[in-house]
Amino acid sequence: MTFSSLLRKPSAFAPLAMSLAAFALIATVLAAVGNGAPAAPPHDEGTPARLFQLLILLQVPISAVFAGKWLPRAPRPALLVLLLQVGAALLAVATIVWLEW
Repeated sequence: MTFSSLLRKPSAFAPLAMSLAAFALIATVLAAVGNGAPAAPPHDEGTPARLFQLLILLQVPISAVFAGKWLPRAPRPALLVLLLQVGAALLAVATIVWLEW
């Protein structure tokens, strides 16, 4: 099994797509409202924050299923895909951390 063929599996590309969707959500919210601090802190984080949290959180079981199925069968390509998944999730989370800082 090669890296590119393994990346076509739904359990491999779904976490990547979810990370990119979380990153796109951040970009969309920033484009719509900007990065200015509100005058008073909001009572709730809002829908975009909840969607971001769900996108990031739901990647964990999908990645675990991928790892459980493909690490024993094709260790090296599966490890590369897992590293790509983690990197994409870190990109989205690091963006939020950077914006909060």
